[in-house]
Amino acid sequence: MPSVQNATFANQTMQQRIAELEARLARVTAERDKLRRAYELVREQLELLRRRLYVAKAERVDVQQLELEFAAKKAELEKLATQLDEPSPGDEPAAQGGGDAPKTKPKGRRNLAAIPMAEERVEILDPALEGKATRIGFEESYRLGYRRGGPVRIVLARATYKTTDDAGTVSMTTAEKPKELFRRGLLAPGLVAHILIAKYRFGIPFVRLSKMLSCEGVVLDDGTMCRYAEDAGATLGSIVEACAAEARAQAFCLATDATGVAIQPTPLPTGARQSCAKGHFFVVLADRDHVFFEYKRKHNSDAVCEMFRGFGGYILADAHCIYDALFRGDALLSPQDKPPDEVACWSHCRRHFWEAAMATKDPLAREGLLRIRALFQLEERWASLAPQQRKHRRQLAARPLVDEFFAWAREQFARLREVRGLLAAAFGYAVRQEAALRRFLDDGRLPMTNNASERALRSIASGVSL
Repeated sequence: MPSVQNATFANQTMQQRIAELEARLARVTAERDKLRRAYELVREQLELLRRRLYVAKAERVDVQQLELEFAAKKAELEKLATQLDEPSPGDEPAAQGGGDAPKTKPKGRRNLAAIPMAEERVEILDPALEGKATRIGFEESYRLGYRRGGPVRIVLARATYKTTDDAGTVSMTTAEKPKELFRRGLLAPGLVAHILIAKYRFGIPFVRLSKMLSCEGVVLDDGTMCRYAEDAGATLGSIVEACAAEARAQAFCLATDATGVAIQPTPLPTGARQSCAKGHFFVVLADRDHVFFEYKRKHNSDAVCEMFRGFGGYILADAHCIYDALFRGDALLSPQDKPPDEVACWSHCRRHFWEAAMATKDPLAREGLLRIRALFQLEERWASLAPQQRKHRRQLAARPLVDEFFAWAREQFARLREVRGLLAAAFGYAVRQEAALRRFLDDGRLPMTNNASERALRSIASGVSL
């Protein structure tokens, strides 16, 4: 009997020991799986960062080698300058005492007639006096203009007439100048337009543009160009404001995006150095008819509400949280107005799947890319159709693909939502933005992507000097 009891006790002890070991194994296994998942997540992020830096590494310049070449060229230049400063045997001093005569700063208007360049003559006649009074000559003035191929000197020749009244008194009358945007200015409208387009369309800083013009024989400092740009903005700003007001009142869809820029701070009285401030440029495309740029100090909901206040159409933007206030109705002028409808960008959705496929090589990420690719191929095929025809094709061919995509995405996200990673983030983005991503199906005028806004911002992001 005691042996049976001992066996039973030993069996119970063994069962208890087995249960403890199984619990410990389950705990260790869970910890191992957690560490393994953390390792995979870090590896994905590392692979993504490595791929993002690949192009930057390929284009990186050897700064040390450039510094050595610069030092060698500088030494060679200083040697040549020393040789040029040495007086030749036949030279005589320019003034007594061996020193050069002090140069005086030039005064008055620049003499454009002395600059060798192409010339265009514009004769301004007085229609009321032409043929009735004696034309005795022209009063000429000069402007610095620009035509295709380079700078040009514009000669404004205003006709001067000799008139005699009934009493026999002789007087001279000169034809009136046409109305000018910049009165008594040195630059003609052609050169002003060239400067503004180079600056704000192609992102060429004024200091670089000044060097480019000097190579063409035009000495024009960046301060003068700044003043002309400021005057043009102050004068023509009312036109831009009117266009923006018209867009907010009548546009069907406004596409927007933003980029950060470094702003040079105001110099301190002490001359101490300080870091640059960060500002933000927003771009707004109104039905692709107007392209507006607006600077905001902050990238927040207040900034976008101020920009789109009163607009009740469609707004195409990325899924940034600052735009949520617009779709909640925080920018309405009255409670009876309707808030704008959100249109999401399929390129942003595709980018998440691309990053997941690039870093994890997961078949689900590649499948997501193939499903989205089918939609892009259809849109490319329908690009030349009228909006009503495009909407009809979207309903017949694109809508079933969109329904299948989101049904598949919801199923996969329900399985992966507890697991952090790029793949779960891609499915989460698609599921959370489903309503906005579907909205392009409602109207053939709505674009599928916001790529046009990003292309418009490229001139800002590529180096506009502020």
